[in-house]
Amino acid sequence: MCHRESENACPRYVMPFAAAPAQLFQLRRAVRDQLGSWGASAVVAEAELVATELGANVIKHVGRDAAASLVLELREGLVRLEVHDRSCVLPAALAEACADGDECGRGMHLIAAMAHDWGSARTATGKVIWCEFSLKPDGCEGRTGRVAAVLSVYGQRGSAPGVDLAALDATVTDVITDLLHWLAAQGGDPDGALGRAQMHYEAEAV
Repeated sequence: MCHRESENACPRYVMPFAAAPAQLFQLRRAVRDQLGSWGASAVVAEAELVATELGANVIKHVGRDAAASLVLELREGLVRLEVHDRSCVLPAALAEACADGDECGRGMHLIAAMAHDWGSARTATGKVIWCEFSLKPDGCEGRTGRVAAVLSVYGQRGSAPGVDLAALDATVTDVITDLLHWLAAQGGDPDGALGRAQMHYEAEAV
């Protein structure tokens, strides 16, 4: 059962869930509704993606129907998102996971790219993976930084002098394709997302 807290003027929302594919939609909806009620809609897209990825990781690495919980906190200038589960095994370091070519490793890289900051820690009952999303406007510079972090997962350095534009174009295509496949696997609408992204790009490029 979900509950909300507001101790020390820090709004907090807790949602226990059983790790199952059907619950991922409920996680996204909870994030969207709660952040919207707090006036933090600016980070909803990133937070929804991260909550879904962390929920999927619980299913994959802890077990289907494993007990877990989503925690959202509204702090000064940021939103903190946590997913707690009962496994004490922390995620592998990003470099180690990526070296193995593991899809979860790539997922954690995407989380690192989406969030302002993130980390993991053992708790008395298992572990927590947390992410923080800045509510301060970051404009194009913030987006460029997130893109650079994502591209680094694919071995590209988009801002390097003398970059190979043909290779960069191919890498960006791979990133978009992987994201659309990921969205479809979560039950999302790849065509709709691609269309909305194109509209946002055209509106902001004016």
